[in-house]
Amino acid sequence: MNKPALQQTPDGFYLNRTPWFAFILLCSIFALWAAAASMNDVLIAHFKKAFLLSDFQTAFVQSAFYLGYFFVAIPAAMVVRRLSYKSTILIGLLLYMFGCLLFFPAASTAKYGMFLLALFVIAAGLSFLETACNTYSTLMGPRETGTRRLNISQTFHPFGAMAGVYVGSFVMFKDTDATTEQLTQMSASEAAVQQLQMIQSTLLPYKWMIAVLVLMFILIAITRFPACKGNKPANNKSGSLRKSLGRLWHNPRFTFGVLAQFLYVGAQVGVWSFTIRLAMQMGGMNERSASWFLLTTFAAYFVGKLIANLLMRRLHPAKVLAIYGVLCIVLLAYTILVPNISAVYAAVGVSIFLGPCWPTIYGLTIDGLGEDTGVGGSLLVMSIVGGGVIPIFQGLLSDASGGNMQLAYSVPLLCFIVIVMYAFKCLRQSDTSPSATAAAVAS
Repeated sequence: MNKPALQQTPDGFYLNRTPWFAFILLCSIFALWAAAASMNDVLIAHFKKAFLLSDFQTAFVQSAFYLGYFFVAIPAAMVVRRLSYKSTILIGLLLYMFGCLLFFPAASTAKYGMFLLALFVIAAGLSFLETACNTYSTLMGPRETGTRRLNISQTFHPFGAMAGVYVGSFVMFKDTDATTEQLTQMSASEAAVQQLQMIQSTLLPYKWMIAVLVLMFILIAITRFPACKGNKPANNKSGSLRKSLGRLWHNPRFTFGVLAQFLYVGAQVGVWSFTIRLAMQMGGMNERSASWFLLTTFAAYFVGKLIANLLMRRLHPAKVLAIYGVLCIVLLAYTILVPNISAVYAAVGVSIFLGPCWPTIYGLTIDGLGEDTGVGGSLLVMSIVGGGVIPIFQGLLSDASGGNMQLAYSVPLLCFIVIVMYAFKCLRQSDTSPSATAAAVAS
């Protein structure tokens, strides 16, 4: 039986069917940015020793990374408006490659600030990718299955995250590495040699990443992608962006959604960023052994996504978000209060319930925005900056309490209280809001 010809729906945004090869390529990009983000969690533990940093200072790895999202998301949305989703993706891949290349001068100079600059550039590229891909994946097929497609795309995320942690941990960390205590007892020259070796070990994962990015760039460049930009002719009205921002600012559900996404990303990054440090503290192990706990978090994350996708066939997405959020709070409370290795297992278990949060908050927040969807999506991508803010508070709390990693997990717990409030707000609106009903059907 022949497939129907690929066509735009009358509104010009959606398609009559999903072009599967193009869609799978799009999904693969989700894995690529997950790999970059998860390697940051390894870099935090690695740089702490290589540069002899405090927990507060290591948190700047995430700050530099997520500030790239904050500053570039709106320019990326403007590129989507002016050019196309495909062009925006290609620009994002080029920036991603350039940021990886900057690791080489950073390693040769052994400057922490140079590594932070490289991470900022990588994140700028990822901001282009996320601004395009999150919204684009909802559009590449019928409207009624848009939220489901985003959840499918997000299922690729944990595979990239696991790859990033595995490659990063077992290439950067070596059993022969000196401990922090040993470094402080060495002479300055001996310590400098050891630290330089640790810094140089960061390069190999990024060499491999560059090779993958080149291949992906070629595949995207030669593949046809539908426009999905609507039927309205492009115009250059100077007030169009301002008007969209004004409408969105006065949309309470949207603004609450942006706050919820900011706190969710911050909580997720905070939970993952300090998993290695928590395992080292509670289990008395080295970085390489503790990395297994971080790797396990992404396996748990994947399992949680699959379960959530099944639940969403029967339950409203906001209800799944509320249930998962409450369970996150329970496990985080256990992580904070129980003074033994089981607290680490609870922290790992949190990741089971992180799976549906990003795409569900994203889908609930942009659904029904119409012509403001592109700008709304870019603002949600900007909210990823929460990943650079929340871990700083965790680092400050840990340093202020004498390095108590358990206490630091109270910060993501507070974030999830607000996320659950957002989920209940969406549930209250679901009976009267046509867009919320559409979201439920789409899931």
